[in-house]
Amino acid sequence: MTSNVQSVAGQQIELAISGMTCASCANRIERKLNKLDGVTATVNYATEKAKVTFPAETDPAVLVQTVEAAGYGATLPQPEKTEEAEEDDPLRSLRQRLIGAVVLSVPVIAMAMIPALQFTYWQWISLALAGPVLVWAAWPFHRAAWQNLRHGAATMDTLISMGTLAAFAWSLYALLWGSAGVPGMTHPFELTIQRMSGDGNIYFEVAAGVTTFILAGRYFEARSKRRAGAALRALLELGAKDVAVLRDGREVRVPVDTLKVGDRFVVRPGEKIATDGVIEEGSSAVDVSMLTGESVPVEVGPGEKVVGATVNAGGRLVVRATRIGSDTQLAQMAKLVEDAQTRKADVQRLADRISGVFVPIVIALAVGTLAFWLGAGGSTAAAFTAAVAVLIIACPCALGLATPTALLVGTGRGAQLGILIKGPEVLESTRRVDTVVLDKTGTVTTGQMSVVDIHVADGVQDEEALRLAGALEKASEHPIAQAIARAAADKLGDLPDVSDFRNSEGLGVQGIVDGHAVVAGRTALLEDWSQKLPPELASAKSAAERAGRTAVAVGWDGAAKAVFVVADTVKPTSAEAVAKLRALGLKPVLLTGDNSAVAEAIAAEVGIDEVIAEVLPKDKVDVISELQSSGRVVAMVGDGVNDAAALAQADLGLAMGTGTDVAIEASDLTLVRGDLLAAVDAIRLARRTLGTIKGNLFWAFAYNVAALPLAMAGLLNPMIAGAAMAFSSVFVVSNSLRLRGFQSGVLAADTRKG
Repeated sequence: MTSNVQSVAGQQIELAISGMTCASCANRIERKLNKLDGVTATVNYATEKAKVTFPAETDPAVLVQTVEAAGYGATLPQPEKTEEAEEDDPLRSLRQRLIGAVVLSVPVIAMAMIPALQFTYWQWISLALAGPVLVWAAWPFHRAAWQNLRHGAATMDTLISMGTLAAFAWSLYALLWGSAGVPGMTHPFELTIQRMSGDGNIYFEVAAGVTTFILAGRYFEARSKRRAGAALRALLELGAKDVAVLRDGREVRVPVDTLKVGDRFVVRPGEKIATDGVIEEGSSAVDVSMLTGESVPVEVGPGEKVVGATVNAGGRLVVRATRIGSDTQLAQMAKLVEDAQTRKADVQRLADRISGVFVPIVIALAVGTLAFWLGAGGSTAAAFTAAVAVLIIACPCALGLATPTALLVGTGRGAQLGILIKGPEVLESTRRVDTVVLDKTGTVTTGQMSVVDIHVADGVQDEEALRLAGALEKASEHPIAQAIARAAADKLGDLPDVSDFRNSEGLGVQGIVDGHAVVAGRTALLEDWSQKLPPELASAKSAAERAGRTAVAVGWDGAAKAVFVVADTVKPTSAEAVAKLRALGLKPVLLTGDNSAVAEAIAAEVGIDEVIAEVLPKDKVDVISELQSSGRVVAMVGDGVNDAAALAQADLGLAMGTGTDVAIEASDLTLVRGDLLAAVDAIRLARRTLGTIKGNLFWAFAYNVAALPLAMAGLLNPMIAGAAMAFSSVFVVSNSLRLRGFQSGVLAADTRKG
């Protein structure tokens, strides 16, 4: 892993924060840290990290103490340790609480809602079962509510804690001091509205049921939550694990982390280059697409620089290490991903935003109800009954189902269509996105070199040129040679064998095929054999190179007779996908590390007007940042390691499932199909899912708000409370199930606005 501490304008450190329950918690911690002299902090609720820049004279322990004083936990960066275990612990605790709550709550809810199950002393069994649910299972909500109260804030946790405690406390009062504890007491199933003292009613099912439903929602949300560290680990896993170092003229295989600057190591064809360095011996073609996105392999020779984790596609190389560990380009890219994720804007949960307004209103109504009934001359018991009823009815169990049910159905339908949504925090961006940046290689194009055109001299047949060139290139490991060999094999089947094969490094290959002396490669190689391209082939070669494509000259029997044009080809559905992205109100932008000629040609083919070419990974992040600074909300679609930081920086990152694990981990949505049309479906489905969540949240509150006047009037019947809870839950689930009808590729009339 890269170190979490960097020296940039003072010192920089990344704290792991615990105890946050919503984005408002992150804002509070950020404000507290920024009040310290010389300290600049950014706290990310989604990744649970605080990135802090502080003066050299400041003790990092002071930062931890400041966070703890605010009521949260903070830990300094640790060396590599059991990260997986640390990540699993919160989920395991949540799962245990959920299982316990379900086992204990089901009988409580059943007895309360079904009169036939209300045997003698059933109410006391309900107390025994609901007690552990309220105290143990709901403890995270109570703890968070207390922290929020200390800071004068109200969130969904406040609403849950307040409602469940009120329901349990009043039920306990009714059992011990009211008439609810009388043997044989029952709750008849009737929806009558009548004024009552309330001391004969118990609400244990509210306390237990709400806790269980909310825990279920939190568990599913936590399970789908992105683990920011996974992108960095996946990125660093791409590097070579061991390397053949030259020691006293012999090759010694050692772990990569033992390499030192100045060590000379060997890279054979097909191997990953162990670290950044300079070539001392040999020449080859190096596949750098994973880092730069450039589809054409780079020809390298003595004195030229190479980057760790790229693949040697040709001959044997001897490389001298110049940068190791955290100084390598791969490690710097990991840092880019980490920084981009830290800067990524937080999306505050909708339920918390609603709760922040709803909770104070409910408390005010409860206090107002109590004061009104006492002032109106009502009994103290009736006044407290009405006030507590307001708190009880305001705690909707459907609130806990609103997000997870829509997300579960939406993600399930997405999986059927080849779309994986990471979590609810990514959905809000899809409605606001107005620009979609498309990586070229592997996203708009196939990412694989293919023969796109064959030009032959007069009197030469395409099949003859393809057979001779394909047979010769089949013996080469070069990616461009393999593209020609693959095209020949696909069209002609078995190819003849080659003899006397020779490779001229950086120029091309030659050999004997069926008695013909065949030469293929750069025109310089053919001219060495006195084979000059005729005017029509020279013209075709120039036109191909102007379009950014690679031209391979082929000659046999003493004359240049063909030119093969090789390029990264556009996926069949890319043009249609770009048109549909425009129909969603998005402006497409092509972003690539390839040269401008290639990029412009591809853009014209698929219908993209804005092109940004010849950019390195860091430049991609800067391009996304500049677009965001100009007021655009940016989605990014990519598939390679070189896209990971940009995917993390974008407001919405979409990764092709056919791409690297790093890109997938850094993204918000994964497109399993590897088809750009899936990006269209992903944005439509995410927008539809977000709309469903908002509708669910509205109705989760609406049913309970409608019953508030009854509670304030002292007319709340337990069955009405139970019915409001049940109906809101049924509605939320039913509304979410409508997402199962989402169809791929059909643009609904309202998709332009979500």
